[in-house]
Amino acid sequence: MIERAVIEVLLVGALAGLIGVHVVMRRLSFFTMALTHATFPGVVAASIVGVNLLLGGVVTGAVIALGVAALSRRRGQDAAAATGVLLSGGFALGAALVATQSGFSRDLSSFLVGSILTVSAGDLLITAVVLVVVALTLLVCARPLLYTGFDPTGARAAGLSVGAWDVVLLLTIQVVVVTLVPAIGTILALSLIVAPAAAARLWSDRLPVLTALAVGLAMASGVIGLAVSARWNVAAGASISLTATVVLLLSWLLRRSIPLLGRVVPA
Repeated sequence: MIERAVIEVLLVGALAGLIGVHVVMRRLSFFTMALTHATFPGVVAASIVGVNLLLGGVVTGAVIALGVAALSRRRGQDAAAATGVLLSGGFALGAALVATQSGFSRDLSSFLVGSILTVSAGDLLITAVVLVVVALTLLVCARPLLYTGFDPTGARAAGLSVGAWDVVLLLTIQVVVVTLVPAIGTILALSLIVAPAAAARLWSDRLPVLTALAVGLAMASGVIGLAVSARWNVAAGASISLTATVVLLLSWLLRRSIPLLGRVVPA
């Protein structure tokens, strides 16, 4: 059981680190938080129906991601406000679905904060496959994703469809969020995605270096958090999330107190 948990935490750490770089650089942390909440009803519905959680979460999240992308393209439409409504509305819908099932509420915590110690061999396989797919997607699409994200006007002039590439990134984030649910749940997924990438961002602006640091810090956060959980009998998902937060805090303190360390990794 613990062996599977270690493997899973390394896989989800790598997955979170890869997508976290794009979330931080594109300033999509709020959207990702909304997505974790709005995915909740899809995950609950999938569990009730008896289908794979990944399927239910991806379908729900895809609808939400496409909706947010469409709203952000409409002039005068406050996409941030719409995203905020999705955050609370999605979570409320999930809670309502849980309430309709007698005796189902005891499983609620596993959706919210994960249950990495109970992951199955099937969960490991799914996470590994998603990791490979996401890594290849981000590698192959790295140039257009960066171009459309940081210079949309120039990207349009070069003939790139900014909206289409935004959808590609949003859907990729959604797949990662759902994949993290069995390990750390919908609520805590955000910390493992954002905190290591934000910590890495303090040390470098170069995408390859930034990605390597984010993946390494996310994997380390997962392993350390799992060890803390086993040692002091703390919930694994919460322990991993707190460890990732501490990593960000320590990086920030080191960067401020010892400025010369910022030159170790060239910007």
